[in-house]
Amino acid sequence: MKLLEGKTVLVTGAGRGIGRAHALEIARHGARVVVNDIGSSMAGTGADPSVAEQVVAQIETEGGTAIPNHDDISSWAGARRAVRCGIDAFGSLDGLLNNAGILRAADLADLTEDDFDALVAVHLKGSFACTVHALAHWRDLHRAGQPPRASVVNTFSEAVMISLPRYGAYSAVKAGIVALTTVGSREAEAYGVRLNAYGPRGLTRMAVSDIRDTGGTTPDPDTPHPKNPGNSSPLVIWLLSDESAHVTGQLFQTVGGGIAHCEPWVTGPMLWPPDGRFRFNASEVGPLLNSEIFRTRVRDAHLADPPGWPTTPIT
Repeated sequence: MKLLEGKTVLVTGAGRGIGRAHALEIARHGARVVVNDIGSSMAGTGADPSVAEQVVAQIETEGGTAIPNHDDISSWAGARRAVRCGIDAFGSLDGLLNNAGILRAADLADLTEDDFDALVAVHLKGSFACTVHALAHWRDLHRAGQPPRASVVNTFSEAVMISLPRYGAYSAVKAGIVALTTVGSREAEAYGVRLNAYGPRGLTRMAVSDIRDTGGTTPDPDTPHPKNPGNSSPLVIWLLSDESAHVTGQLFQTVGGGIAHCEPWVTGPMLWPPDGRFRFNASEVGPLLNSEIFRTRVRDAHLADPPGWPTTPIT
C-alpha cells in the first residue's frame, strides 16, 4: 500500500544517511521527491552536487520520480528556492521533511563562534526557513479556497533528552526545533497543515559513538541491520501521509525500528505559598523544594484519617 501516492515531498539533507533512506522510501510510496543536499562534509564544509544526483538516479532506476536541489537551506533565500523547486516542477508541495544537519562537537568551554553559528544556521535556521516558506505557500492556498492536506516532519535528537556532554550547542538547536514543532502546529492547523517531529538513532556519519559497533563503517541503507538509518522511515512515511491527519504537535523517538512517544517539557506539581500568601519567603523555598521535590530531607509528617473518621474524640 502506497501512502504518499500523488504527493510532492521536499527532503532536506537527502543525499546521505537518514535523509537518503527517507527519500528513497518516500519515492517508493508514490511521492515525487525533491532531493535537497549541497553535498557538504559532516562538519558542513565543501559541496558536492553529485550527492543529491546519485539519490535521484537511484529513485528513477526504481521507477520513481525525483529531482535534485542544491540550494543551501541555511539561508532564507536558499530555503525559499528549495521550497519552490517542487512547486515549480510538479505543481504542488504536500510534505516537508526537515532533515539537513551537520555535527560539530566540543566542550562548551572550547566552543567557537563559528561552530555555534554553523549549527544554528543548518539545523535551526534551516528548519525554520523551510517551514516558514512552506507554510506561507499553504496558507495562500487555504485563503484561495484550496485547503491543503500538508505535513511537516522535523528532525530533533535524543541528545536533547539525555544531556550528552560535548553536544551542548547541538542539543540547544535541536531543542529549538522541538519548540518550532509544538508552537508551529498550533498556528498551522488553522489552514490544514500539521507539524510533528522525531528524534532518530541510527548508524550514520554523525553517530560517532556508535561507529565502533561496525568496525568504523556505516551499514548500507538497503541492508538489514538493527541500527540501519532507514528503520525509522515507516514512521516518517506515516507522519507525511493522510493516514496521520489527526496527529499534530507530537514528538517521537526512534531507536532503530522502535518508536516511542515523547512529551516535552512535562511540568511537575505546583507548590504554593502557605496561608493564602501570594509569594514565598526566600527562606521557605529551600526546605520546601528539598522535601517535596528533591526528597533530600524528611518531609513534615501529616497523618491522614480514614474517610468518615469522627472529628471529635470517641468517648
